Amino acid sequence: MAVQTKVAERIMVALDYADGAQANELVKALKGIPCYLKVGMQLFYSAGPRFVLDLKEQGYKVFLDLKLHDIPNTVKGGSESITRLGVDMFNVHAAGGKQMLEAALEGVDKALSSASGSAKPMVIGVTQLTSTSQAVMNEQIGILGSVEAAVLRYAGLAQAAGLDGVVASPLEVVQIKQAYGAGFVTVTPGIRPAGAAIGDQSRVLTPAEAFAQGTDFVVIGRPITASTDPRAALESIIASVIGANN
Repeated sequence: MAVQTKVAERIMVALDYADGAQANELVKALKGIPCYLKVGMQLFYSAGPRFVLDLKEQGYKVFLDLKLHDIPNTVKGGSESITRLGVDMFNVHAAGGKQMLEAALEGVDKALSSASGSAKPMVIGVTQLTSTSQAVMNEQIGILGSVEAAVLRYAGLAQAAGLDGVVASPLEVVQIKQAYGAGFVTVTPGIRPAGAAIGDQSRVLTPAEAFAQGTDFVVIGRPITASTDPRAALESIIASVIGANN
């Protein structure tokens, strides 16, 4: 059971739903499994901060995935508000630059200084989305070179600004850890269990493969949320990770 708990705590289930009622059905189905829960834009914009507070009251760890990217002062204010919600992790776009990333941390500190008992959330930088291929990055976004080089550059910027880690595809984890240390946290979307549809992702691995690369957390959405039995799907993923390590 201890091994199952340790694996579950490193799996972030993406609550990619249009409203809180749908998301709560999944939360009920997963009750008792100590996974992280990821709240993204669609759900947050629909259900609002109250939904996040409810998850925290139920004892869940929450990753608020809003990918802040704006002028530094605006990001500072957003980070302050997010920290007051008590989330365990949130993210900002590394492409916003060092000053913006530092402003995010200033917002965290401001919230903590005026709210006794609040825990400091991890702040991680978004490098390149896992849906971004090299062709898209080069030809449409306008960043030259390889995706891997861009990810490493953004990871270095995030670390220099004082962030806890980055969001990156599992394919870049080894390079990030080698360059910036084992303690620099990696959160990896683009995770698909064996046999699952890839969908709109471009750079993917299975959960067991991603953990074997050394990542700290994996984000899994549709293979669980679109399953007819989400609890069984998550339990199967946990078992596959444990089995790969035995």
